[in-house]
Amino acid sequence: MTLSTYLLYLAAVALLVLSPGPTMLMCMTTSLQHGPRKAMAAAAGSVSAVLGTMLLSALGLGALLAASETAFWILKAAGAAYLIWLGIKTFRSQGTVFDQMPEGATAAPAVPAHRLFVQGLIVGGSNPKAILFFTAFFPQFLNPALSFAPQFAILAATFVAFEFTVLTLCALGVARLAPALRSGNRMRWFNRISGGLFTLMGSLLLVTRRAA
Repeated sequence: MTLSTYLLYLAAVALLVLSPGPTMLMCMTTSLQHGPRKAMAAAAGSVSAVLGTMLLSALGLGALLAASETAFWILKAAGAAYLIWLGIKTFRSQGTVFDQMPEGATAAPAVPAHRLFVQGLIVGGSNPKAILFFTAFFPQFLNPALSFAPQFAILAATFVAFEFTVLTLCALGVARLAPALRSGNRMRWFNRISGGLFTLMGSLLLVTRRAA
């Protein structure tokens, strides 16, 4: 892999990761509801799912999903159902970890980090089209004359590092909005908008079709 090829890949990754999606929305809502530190657990789960998706693509699951309508539909339906459930849960949520706290105070969120990690894992891996995408995307930047494993490791590490950095910045940045959202009414509207977006993303995932 030449330097120019890697820089082109880096630019493509930046466009993909910076595009708003379920994982970015999840990290922002988690940061507001449970605090930025707990949002890091959700971000870690999300990037773990991305890495797993890349590995599954490399192992050929992408080809299986492209060939099997049933396998693709099952994974798509499961991912869409989870996003819709998460949307309803967020929509109905009433508060944030910053509620009922004096300015400058801190408190430990009630939700354990491992549950948020699992949530991030599911959201990050909820779209079967990601496997198809990586199956088609990675080969564009691989040199068939060179060993596959080192090239794959570089591409995967770059993607994971970039995504985790962006999700971290989203979680830390949105936490600054906490003082403005101490009002219960404002937080309820934030939760309703976020929940509506999760539900919309799940619904859109449900109607997506495999690439021809």
